[in-house]
Order: sequence, then structure tokens, then C-alpha cells
Amino acid sequence: MNALSPRLAAIVAALPLRPGLRVLEIGGGPGAAAKAVAARIGTGHILMIDRSQRSIALAERNAEVEISAGRMSVRHIAVEDFVLLPDEGPFDLAFGIRVGALDGRHPETGRLALTRIAAALTPGGRLFIDGGDPLREVGLPPRETA
Repeated sequence: MNALSPRLAAIVAALPLRPGLRVLEIGGGPGAAAKAVAARIGTGHILMIDRSQRSIALAERNAEVEISAGRMSVRHIAVEDFVLLPDEGPFDLAFGIRVGALDGRHPETGRLALTRIAAALTPGGRLFIDGGDPLREVGLPPRETA
């Protein structure tokens, strides 16, 4: 995989990234943006999820170096089904690009997705999606407490 497209480069540049962050990418496709994020967060970690097994397989091939180094991981799961694994810490930031559950195309799925994302983020964690200049922040529902 070569350089990012100008659109993806602008999106990654607009994210409030810093070294050490834990980032969740929703619907990461072949992993191009996740690789670029991994390069910007240093000792941090990015988990890319996607509902498409084909996309996950592409991302695993394209990001073999980042995955082997422990800076990136991928998981085959839809955002509305996503939950943290028992040994997985919460994420500081989440983003999604062209994700129907987050951009209003699927309202019911979107409500569940936002609840799942909120539960996976640290208190004060933020969600960004495309559709702004180039991103916009999405408000999250209150975190559910057990």
C-alpha cells in the first residue's frame, strides 16, 4: 500500500493525535488510515475494526509491520456489536470514515453503535467522523454504568 490519498491524509492530519494514545478506527477497510495513525501515535495503539472479513484480511497484509510491532491490531466485528475484550483497555479517541451506522444512514444501528463506542472510550474520549472540514465530532450518549 502506497501513500494515503489526499482525502485520507487530510482526515488523519485533522485527528487530535499524540504519542501514547489508544485509538479505535471503525470501518477501516484496507488499513491505510490505521497505518498512518500508528505512525503518529508512537508507543500508542490503534485497533481497526471492520464488519468485512475481506477488509480485515487486506488490513492484516497491508499493516503486517505495524501489527507485528504491537502498534496496531484488527478485529472482524461490526461497530454495533463491538465490546472491549476482558484484557483490553479503553480508547482515548475513535474515528470512522464513511460508516453508515455513524453518518445517519442507519438510525437504529447508529444509536446502538454510539452506545457501544461510548462504552469503549475513556471518560472524555471523543468520536470523529467524516463530513466536516474534513471531520466533525459526534456527541456520545452517557456511558452506561454496571
